[in-house]
Amino acid sequence: MAKIRHIAITTADPDKTAAWYVEAFGLQEAGRSPSGAVYLTDGDINLTVLRERQPGDTQRTGVGLDHFGFMDEDPEAVYRRLEAMGVQRLPDQPIGTMRFEAKFVGPDGVILDMGETGWVGARPVESAASATAE
Repeated sequence: MAKIRHIAITTADPDKTAAWYVEAFGLQEAGRSPSGAVYLTDGDINLTVLRERQPGDTQRTGVGLDHFGFMDEDPEAVYRRLEAMGVQRLPDQPIGTMRFEAKFVGPDGVILDMGETGWVGARPVESAASATAE
């Protein structure tokens, strides 16, 4: 099967938005395009932060990204970091009776969710301790 390798979001200020994702989630900058896009990565999937397209651009779409999510072995630390950054937290969304997703409003109003257990079909987050033991 094909694997998701990147997600792209559009913003008026790619540098500012990319810096926010680096601070909030620890993503690393992987590169930049001549058009001003910033490529971020978590080591598995890239988040491309594109410059807002101009009206009349033939690649412009009217329907876009709804939300995307992050996993972390210590989500409480991420919640604290987002709170310290002044990020708005939305009501948690229950998923069945066993877990929930914490929802936040990111730059440009993009909704992000955060969890520790992942989603159906997602590989679990590998802890730093187990990654260095191999």
